[in-house]
Amino acid sequence: MLFRSNATFYGQPRAEVTRGWATRTPGGFEFSVKLYQKFTHPRMFKAAQRKGVDAEMPDALATPNAVDLDAFKHGIDPLASSGKLGALLAQFPSSFKREPPSVAYLEWLLDAFSDYTLAVELRHKTWSDALADTLELLNTHGAAFVQIDEPKFRLSIAQNQLPNVEGIYYMRLHGRNAAQWWTHDAAEDRYNYLYSAKEIGAFADTVGAVKEIVKKTYL
Repeated sequence: MLFRSNATFYGQPRAEVTRGWATRTPGGFEFSVKLYQKFTHPRMFKAAQRKGVDAEMPDALATPNAVDLDAFKHGIDPLASSGKLGALLAQFPSSFKREPPSVAYLEWLLDAFSDYTLAVELRHKTWSDALADTLELLNTHGAAFVQIDEPKFRLSIAQNQLPNVEGIYYMRLHGRNAAQWWTHDAAEDRYNYLYSAKEIGAFADTVGAVKEIVKKTYL
């Protein structure tokens, strides 16, 4: 059984909280933990920190450092030490394009979390335009290239639902609500979509085939 935690995206995980998660869940239960927004969404992080403050935050203060890494790792340690930590999900926004600084940062992040199972979600087409290079970077670090089902637009990433490493396969179903993807009253409105039995069946077939190749699948 798997549970993905969004709580760790909005705030650094705290060991006393994750220890409670590990204690209250049965054996075989795993938590897939999303990286703190400072690691993947610096603009969102800056906006969150600016609430009630007039001054603009310098980019340097929105850049993850060793203290941030230590805090995150310490916060998830109770899950890791109890064997209940699944994959760490690094979900990047659609604005994260494949450019030299972005590639360098992603390589740093992969190195920083090399002791964990990592799944990387990229959304901009520049990453699939240079697919061989993107896969080489992820494969070198044993990181899963997250396969995402979502509405496709001109700058959306192209994916084939194939696994890129033998360790894990990670697929996320965001829905196909194209009408509300960019225009909505609340952010969660974009996920207002009910998959049909036929659509779910297609994903089940894909995952069934993938399970013959990889050690563990996350859906």
